[in-house]
Amino acid sequence: MTQEILNLWPELNWIEDPVLREKTAKTWEIALERSVLTADDLNKIPFTLLVLNLKVTFMAHKRAVVHIVRDAGLKCKEFFGEDLPVDMDTLISGAILADVGKLLEYELKDGVAVQGKYGAYLRHPFSGVALAEECHVPAAVCHIIAAHAHEGDLVKRTTEAYIVHHADFMTFLPFKERLK
Repeated sequence: MTQEILNLWPELNWIEDPVLREKTAKTWEIALERSVLTADDLNKIPFTLLVLNLKVTFMAHKRAVVHIVRDAGLKCKEFFGEDLPVDMDTLISGAILADVGKLLEYELKDGVAVQGKYGAYLRHPFSGVALAEECHVPAAVCHIIAAHAHEGDLVKRTTEAYIVHHADFMTFLPFKERLK
């Protein structure tokens, strides 16, 4: 795991399984290598292209989602126990990787993030799964990546995928809806 990735994602250390932690980090390394975006860009560009003049950065949103997901997973374990099991490593890895495909989806035009040609063909849930599969990320985590956005409305989500989906949308929809 590179220092650059650890600087972006200190939450990687919440993944107890060292193999999964490394596969999660490697997926981000490959995405950054293939992207026109740099780690620094991720701390400047807005987290979505669907809200104009958004000041919340990609990394602020992504890290908030991971923190919310972790807290929600711990509360599910506390209150529901084995009646609703939650695999915390799968949950955290999936939350960290949910938007990794956006690094391939976005381009910069005059310093502004826009959807690129690649992104017009493949949305980030698809490219994110492809990147994760390349790094041998387990299917349970790839499922979260695939199911976290609207594309996941067509599949049966795991508990972990539901948690990531709802954390992502609860921190996105208020920004989108306030413009209506």
